[in-house]
Amino acid sequence: MFWRKSKRDILKSSYKEHSFLAKYAEIQGEITFVGGFHIEGLLKGNVISHDGILHVHGEVQGDIHVPHAIINGVVLGDLYVSQYLELCSQARITGTVYYNDMEMSMGAQVNGSVRRFEEKPIQQASADEAVT
Repeated sequence: MFWRKSKRDILKSSYKEHSFLAKYAEIQGEITFVGGFHIEGLLKGNVISHDGILHVHGEVQGDIHVPHAIINGVVLGDLYVSQYLELCSQARITGTVYYNDMEMSMGAQVNGSVRRFEEKPIQQASADEAVT
């Protein structure tokens, strides 16, 4: 039988290592992290994690590549969330959102496109196959 981690399990496991960008702080550059990362300030650059959860209450100006994210702030860039994405009521995304599982609260905004990660890419028929 298949078992998926619950939202509570995801959140508990993410706090083994924890980082924080304070409300009035600003960082420019790419950030890579493991564990939990809270952004309440301004981050100008990309955010990357292969094993962590990102909480955005401030602003990110760049692309985000994480397995888990909870967004309740501003993202100006593309958002790639390979496992679980939660868009809270104050979320404002300008860019393309790629997700596997997503929860979106009333009031959240996505100004761009929303695309689900596919297990297998859809193959288009070639021109030769189309003309039969």
